[in-house]
This record gives sequence, C-alpha cells and structure tokens, in this order.
Amino acid sequence: MSPDLPPDHRDPGLPPVAPSVTAALVGALSPRLRKRLDAGITKLAARPVVREGDIVRIAVDDDTDLELHAPGGTVTSADAIRCGCLLAPDCLHRAAAASAAPVAEDTPVADTAVPAEVREEAEVETASPDQRAAARAVFDAASAVLEAGTDGAGAVLQAELLRAAHTARLAGLPRASAAAVSVVTGVRAARSADPAYRLADLAGAVRDVLGVAHRLPRATGPDLVGLRGTARQPYRPDGSLRLYGLFSEPVLTATGYAGAVTWTADADGRLHTVSDVAPGGPSRATGAADRAVRIGDTALTHRELSRAGLAVSGATVSPTGRLGAGAGVRAVRASGASWRGEPLDRLWAVPVAEQVTRALDGGHDLLFLDVTLTGAVRETTGDCLLADCAGVPLRLVTAHDDPALPFRDNLRLLSAARGSRLRVIARLVPGPLPRALLLAAEHPTDPTARVDLGLDRLQRADLPASTGPLPGAVAPAVDEAPLHLLRRRVHQAVSGGRRVLAFPGGGSGDGARLRRLGLGTAGDLLDELHAAAADRSRDAFGRLLPADMDRFARAWLAAAVYTDAVERGLCAGAWGASSEAIPALT
Repeated sequence: MSPDLPPDHRDPGLPPVAPSVTAALVGALSPRLRKRLDAGITKLAARPVVREGDIVRIAVDDDTDLELHAPGGTVTSADAIRCGCLLAPDCLHRAAAASAAPVAEDTPVADTAVPAEVREEAEVETASPDQRAAARAVFDAASAVLEAGTDGAGAVLQAELLRAAHTARLAGLPRASAAAVSVVTGVRAARSADPAYRLADLAGAVRDVLGVAHRLPRATGPDLVGLRGTARQPYRPDGSLRLYGLFSEPVLTATGYAGAVTWTADADGRLHTVSDVAPGGPSRATGAADRAVRIGDTALTHRELSRAGLAVSGATVSPTGRLGAGAGVRAVRASGASWRGEPLDRLWAVPVAEQVTRALDGGHDLLFLDVTLTGAVRETTGDCLLADCAGVPLRLVTAHDDPALPFRDNLRLLSAARGSRLRVIARLVPGPLPRALLLAAEHPTDPTARVDLGLDRLQRADLPASTGPLPGAVAPAVDEAPLHLLRRRVHQAVSGGRRVLAFPGGGSGDGARLRRLGLGTAGDLLDELHAAAADRSRDAFGRLLPADMDRFARAWLAAAVYTDAVERGLCAGAWGASSEAIPALT
C-alpha cells in the first residue's frame, strides 16, 4: 500500500468569483451581448490560463489579456476583473470569465436571527418584508432555471439566480442564498459534462432552494429561524478533548474547492473533524493529506492524524463537530487507537439500523459497518462492491469518480477479496436499496492497519493470496418500487425543462398505474406535473402566452418533496431501521 503523491504542477484554474460580481457583470451587458454570452464562455474556456500569485491571466487573443485579481484566492469585486480589449470595461470577456469561474461564498453579512431569549419574550416572529421579497426573488429565479432545464439554463439565467442569492444573503437569508448557489454550481457541472455531476444531486438542490423560498414567507417562530439559516457556524468552547483518529477523506468539489477532512472521535464516541479546504483542483485534494493540521502547534499531517491521536485544550467546536483553530487552542500529538479497541470500537457496536435512523433524522451520515465481501458487479455508473452486513445485502460504491483519486482503483481491488471480513466506514446513500459510499476500510490482510480509500492506494500484493481474477459481472436486474415512475419525471424536468413533460402522450397512463399499485398520491402528483407542464393559454388572437412557471414549479416541488420522503422511508425499511426515520410529508 502506497500513498498517492501530488503531481509536480498545480492546476491553474480560474479562482472562485463572488455571486454578486457575476450578477453585476452579466446584468450590465447589453441585450445583444447577453445573447452571445454562452458562446463567449465556451470560447474563453479554450484559451490558456496562467496563475501568477493572486492574479490569474487569460490570453483572450495574441494581443489581449484578461486578468482576475483574487487576493485571498477569491474575486470579490467587479473591478478585480480587468480586460485589455478596446470595448472594456463594457466587453463580453469580463462577464464570460466570471460566469466560467467557480462560484465563491459571498461576502458574509451579520446574522439577523433573533437570539433565543428574545424570541421567548416576543409574540410570533415573522419574516420581514425584505425577506419575503428576497425569498420570492429566489423562488422566481430558481423556477426559471427549472423551466429551462440544464440544457437551456445558460449564463444569463444563472446570473439571475446568483443575483437573487446575493439579495437573499443581504436580507439575512443565508440558507436560501447557499441553496441558490448550489443550484448554479450543479447546472454548470451538468453543462460542462463534469464527471462528478449527478442528476439526482442537482434535483435535490433545486428541491431545497424552491422548498426554502416557498415556505419562508409564511413561516413563524422556530421554523422561520431554521429556514433563515446562519451566516456563520458558531464555535463554542468545549474545554479539553482527547481525540482518536478515524480516517481522512479528500475533498474535491464542483465549486473549485479541494483539500482534506480528517475525522476523529472522542472517548464518548462524538465525532469531530479537522479540515483543510481551499480553492484548488485534484492536485490539492491529493496533496492536502500531507499538510499539517491547522490546530495549535502540532506538526501532525492529516494522514498521520487519521492513525494517531490529539490532545486539545481550549477547544472550540461548531454544531457539526468541526474543530476551531483559534489563537487560544492548544494541541499536541497523542497515541491513537485501533478500530477494534476502545474507545473507537463502540462506534461499530451501534446497531446498523440505529445508525441509519440517525442519518435519516438529520445526524451525521457516516456508517460504521462490519461486512463480509461477497464479490462485485458492474453497474451503469461503474463497479460496485457487494457485501453482507448483518444479513443486509449491501452495495458499496466509490465516493468520487475523479481519476486523480484512488477510490475506484481501490474498490476494484477489494472486489477480488471475496470472503474477507472487514470493518469499514461508509457514507449512507438514501434510496430503496441498501447502498453506501465506501470511504475507509481495514487492510485486507492486516487487521491492525486501515486504508483511507481516497488517499492511499492498495496494491495487488495487499490482497489475500487466494484471490482470483478481478470480477467483471453485470449487475442483475433489481425490482424497483413503482415510485420510479414519478422520480423519473422529476429528474427529467431538471435536465430537459418543462418542455420534456409537455409532449402530448408523454407519460400517458403512468398516473393511473401508480394509483392501481396503491400509490394514489404519487399518481395525482404526476398527473398535476404533466398538466402544469402542458398548460399554455392563448390570447384573443390565438397566440400562445408565456407558460405559468409558478404553477409548474409548485407542481414539481410537490412531486419532488413527496418522492424524497417516500424514498427515505423505503431506505429505512431496506436497512431495517425504525419507522420514526421516515420524514413527515410537509
């Protein structure tokens, strides 16, 4: 087993650009230039890029350069994008560069959430007029993206959604803002054929942004506070901590961020993370594991901490378990612990069904499993490792498809170790069949060692001597719940827009079929979705009027929320989890 070494060069990609900058530059274009924006982005993407410190330079042509000034790694103002062409600053190039770059986190604003003690004394808190207007703007902009689908949601529609996201943040709605940015990121990944793009993930992002924007204007009390979100995660003092390393995983996002996150546990089994994530590409994701962790004066790298321990004094911890690195935090190296020894062994002692219930109820989604490898199959999305987990037939899949990360190669090698009993750490994938992303595992031949599958690279010599040739079977057909008839239309709308559901006869009879199979609500939702997509009124002269985007977005949102809730219920049932994990349909 050998660690992945980072390449000798650094990816010189474009720096992240704040949403407000992209919205401002696109909004300033003339109608004629807006029509040419998508073509301009494609042309600019083919030009050479050079990074010199905080400046990224693009050669627009042999005589003209475009510069992005990113102090701290992020472009935060329109003036920081400068072009040398004759039409600057009103040229197409500046808006194209901003639209082609990853979306950065917008400038933080003060958190407007009312403190708990004030909320208790107040009567019923409601959203302010500015917040209701901002939520409406987000809903309308996201509806326009849904109506067009990824194929039609070009840079102009993306900029409108980024503008709405910035407005929401200024109005004190960071959750709606972040959800809108996630949709833009997903649309860009789809349009650029990013291998990490997943239609289901984008559908979930669209569902989240529409759901938050739809509910927020009428929300009150604690519901309103949750829908607003918080601009920053508050770090709270947590005294002294004795932490034991669990594993490290690489981070490589479609938004242009990369790095590593190391997971640790304390003596009570609480999970804590240490992260090093910043703008960058695959080389940073593979190299961050060998950087020193940013806590106190310790020289431990992420790779070392995943096997060792840490003693922290003056610790600060966010609600999600992330450790702060303030000036008052002190940390020194300590001894680690085996996965099969105390205190880490207690993580695997929790029944699997209870772990799944926790994940579906909003807790962390890591699963600590004892599995027996039974082989592998080849699915349409790649190789899948089959395992038995306490009688549950489980499918373990790669956590990231980027070829710079060894996830896929490691899973392929493990598939040859049939019969091996291993402890693994995986991330739950909600769905009607037991499935999880494989993150770390015990070494196939050395139970005292473990492998971070996104950072360490297994060799053929690491496998048991009795293994045969690598399998290449095709996954057998699996009986799917009829809910897929609704889910398929929900996903089709995200990809192709309203028009793909408006074709005469499209999906004809699926609603009736769902009702015959006992899913009456699903059938009604599907019929309404098709009716909303096909609803086009005409004026007095017989000309088609614009489609009712609001009706279509609400019909799609109802179908998406229902599908997600039922699928989570099916997931709980597949793992034998408690019915309490099934979310309510709200």
